[in-house]
Order: sequence, then C-alpha cells, then structure tokens
Amino acid sequence: MAAAKKGGLGRGLDALFADAVPVYDEAGAVKAQAKDTEKKGKAEHTAGEKSENDGVRYIKIHDIMPNLNQPRKTFQEDKIEELAASIKECMKTTPVDRITVKDIVEGSGLTRQTFYRNFKDKYDLINWYFDKLVLQSFEQIGMGNTVGESLTQKFEFILNEKAFFTEAFRSDDYNSVKEHDFELILQFYKDLIARKTSRPLEEEMEFLLEMYCRGSVYMTEKWVLGGMKDTPRRMSDKLVEAMPPKLEKVFSELELL
Repeated sequence: MAAAKKGGLGRGLDALFADAVPVYDEAGAVKAQAKDTEKKGKAEHTAGEKSENDGVRYIKIHDIMPNLNQPRKTFQEDKIEELAASIKECMKTTPVDRITVKDIVEGSGLTRQTFYRNFKDKYDLINWYFDKLVLQSFEQIGMGNTVGESLTQKFEFILNEKAFFTEAFRSDDYNSVKEHDFELILQFYKDLIARKTSRPLEEEMEFLLEMYCRGSVYMTEKWVLGGMKDTPRRMSDKLVEAMPPKLEKVFSELELL
C-alpha cells in the first residue's frame, strides 16, 4: 500500500502550477481553459496511453502560443544609452568602485534584469561606452587615418567626456577601463599588423608592442588624472614620438604613421 502524502511545505512542483492552462488562438484571446474536474480514482491504462485524469495535459507543440504578457526579450539601443547616462550621472557624486547596479537601474528607471541582460557588471557598461567613443577613431587607422590622427581623436573623445573618464580611470578594478584600454589597443595593433603583413607578429615585435601599449595607457591615465593639461594633439604627438625605433619602422613601412 502506498504511503499517504504528507501535508505541509513540501508539496512539490505541482504546487507551482495552476490546474488550468490557458490556450490562445491566433488573435491572442483565450480559446479554452479546461480543468480536470473528474473524480480521481484508480484507472487502468494500457501501455503507452495517457489519461486525461492523471493531472497532466498533453498539448501539441504547434498549439502553444506565446504568452502575450511575457516580458520583452529583445533589447533596444536606447535602453543601453539610458544605463550609460545613469552611470555618468552617478559618477558626478560617487566614485566608480562605490556605485552599485541598484544605483544605475534606479537612475535609469530600468530593471536589474535589463542591466544583466546586456552587461556583466558596471565596469562592462563603462567599457562599452569607452568602446563606442574610441573605436570610431581607431577603426580608421590604415584606412585614411594615421596612428597619430586616430590617437588625437581618441583624446578628444576623452576630453569631451572629462568628468566621466576622470572617474573611470581612477578605478583599479581588474575589469577597469585602464585594463580594457590596454587589451583593446594591443589586440587592435596586433591584428592590424598581422593583416597588413599577412603573417603573425614575431616574438620580439610582440614584446615591443605590448610594452608600448602598456606605457601608452599609463601615460593616458596620467594625462586624464592630471587634469588633461596637454591638448589631444600634443598627447598624440608624445605617444608617437615615444614609439620604440623598431616598432616605428614597422608602422612606417605599413604606412600607419
């Protein structure tokens, strides 16, 4: 004899679902709502048969319609912009490392689900905004712009968002904009050189490039946190002039300077 079910908290998954399952027609209206009202009892089933009295309803896959009240699954660009605007506002009064996702979503009027659907953390949001500004300039290197011209544009973007990037560059988080900037420009230069030479970088050249990019980001950080006293053009000239001779030779041969 089967043991009687115990009452109380452990009611199982059945407690999470209603007995009735709405079925929608093509117009989105409720077509039918059936409820098993037949008396439960012992029933003999042949092999492979499913009873309508066993608490389970079997619906053909093509009969399943989307829930009209289901939260939106797609994401719009303007919502990302709202999140960026919110964190920019937060950064006017609060250091980046102390800003919470709650602060960001409350300022934007959006939800945490919307935030995490697009970004893994607040630094990811900052880096998205950084990419949006900086990649506009770097994508033109070797396609009409020199390295110097693209660096000038990069520094102009940062200067125009002075308050935002001053706070962003203060953060020492592993996913901070400083680390992101380094990884971004290093990979960009490596891919650019490899594409133009049709061969991977030699070990020595990769070492020089990594050292140069790390130094460039450090000097960019000093410039930002020092009040951005040099003009974007002057900063660009300084970084180009500081390029190691062997690296400069490669860039010149590829017509990137």
